[in-house]
Amino acid sequence: MKTDYLQLQFRTKYVSSETDSPEIRRSRAINKWLATERENEATTDRLLITPEEYNILPRVAYRDFVGFCRDLTRDIIGDTPSDNSLLGTFSGGASTSRPRTRSHPATKYLGEAHVTARAKESFAIACKGTLFEDLVASGSLTLCEVPGNVMFTVPKNANIDRPACKEPDINMLMQKGLGNEISNCLRRIGINLNDQSNNRKLAHEGSVSNRLATLDLSSASDSVTTELVSTFLPEIWFSALDSVRSHVTIIDGYEHRNHMFSSMGNGFTFELESLLFYVLARATAFFTGTRGVISVYGDDIICPSDMSHDLVWVLSWFGFTTNSSKTFHDGPFRESCGGHYYNGLDITPFYLKGDIKTLPDLIHVANQLREWAFVEGLTVLDPEVEDIWLWLKSLVPSDLWGGVDTSFKYQLVSHDIPKNRLQEETTSKNTNEGGYLHWLNATRDRTGLSFRMRLDIAYYLRLGFPDPEGIQTSKHSQGTLRFRRRPVRNSAVPRLPALFLSELGLHPSI
Repeated sequence: MKTDYLQLQFRTKYVSSETDSPEIRRSRAINKWLATERENEATTDRLLITPEEYNILPRVAYRDFVGFCRDLTRDIIGDTPSDNSLLGTFSGGASTSRPRTRSHPATKYLGEAHVTARAKESFAIACKGTLFEDLVASGSLTLCEVPGNVMFTVPKNANIDRPACKEPDINMLMQKGLGNEISNCLRRIGINLNDQSNNRKLAHEGSVSNRLATLDLSSASDSVTTELVSTFLPEIWFSALDSVRSHVTIIDGYEHRNHMFSSMGNGFTFELESLLFYVLARATAFFTGTRGVISVYGDDIICPSDMSHDLVWVLSWFGFTTNSSKTFHDGPFRESCGGHYYNGLDITPFYLKGDIKTLPDLIHVANQLREWAFVEGLTVLDPEVEDIWLWLKSLVPSDLWGGVDTSFKYQLVSHDIPKNRLQEETTSKNTNEGGYLHWLNATRDRTGLSFRMRLDIAYYLRLGFPDPEGIQTSKHSQGTLRFRRRPVRNSAVPRLPALFLSELGLHPSI
């Protein structure tokens, strides 16, 4: 069963020169995103005109259901965000002002930072008495207004890309602060958005007992409408989130005014959707009289099987489409947060996402196979795939054997004595100043640091900062990425019992 499932799944995310072109995949992603926006517009109209007495569930008035959701949301996050929640930390992702190669958090404290007009007003209030006030006043950080975020796409599978948006720098800073606030509030009621293991454990349990269903949604984050957020969240919370989101998305130079509240790439999207899905699930359980566990991690929802069909209906009314191929109400299979289970057996596959072109690519596939084939409680591999793993091992120079971390692609995991591992050779310029500012901002809430922080920032501002455009910290920022490596020898291909090397995209000439 486990091997059969791997054969069905491991190429589903494969992208290469032989699959659809990047232009076609990107076009499909954008068209799907725009189609979701048309659905969002229809959802907004539906929510605005739904009569209060409408039965969203049998003998449950829409007025009562929404009222329960509002009260529960307020109980979880309170009436207002905390005083310091509008200032988070910069992320390491690309922004509208910086590509990913120049996106280390330390670089974003200096030079030009993008911000929308509404977020600029909120930032001016939130940054008073902080290092950002000094940075802006000194000219070390200059704010540049932009209309909104910018769409880009990343590979998803052979047919379509995944859309996301690069946010303005300052918007993202404040979005992350509010997202952290929501996450902390959810953690207090047992929803930990920093840990997927609970959802995986519950999916495993559901595959055995059949009492828990796993639900997955299509384009979930892009389907959260402004009207839904306005309906469920306290007024001040909505105002705070609304002031720092991007109301406009730029798609190939065209400005699109959003019906969705936020997209992938926004610093609070994941936390906000988790909150909304938890509230909708809890309300459905309350009005259907269902007892049992409810857990969410983004759009991965776990609930009692008895109420799962009612929840699918409720979600659809509020604009969310259930992904039927990844939603399981009955039977021996469950899937959540990357974990796949059949009658209690972990059959989670690994995925080949592209051609194997480098030695780290080869090591990564071998390590993934070892992780997948590991027999719990034993120190040996599943005999069914041992031959293929030994063949992969023979293609890796022996001085790179002996690793212990299967997620690390620069050393092969094996029982050998470790000698070496691959090391990227890159060049980068000094980032002491930005790194210091990043540390000060990240630790600003620690007791006794605030006054010292102000003195230190004032001192650095008097000394002056170097040209911020020259600061690079990404390990891929400058120069050619190289690895210390040795030639990989050819080897005879062993006879394989279940998996075929051609399906893995591997050839003896690698």
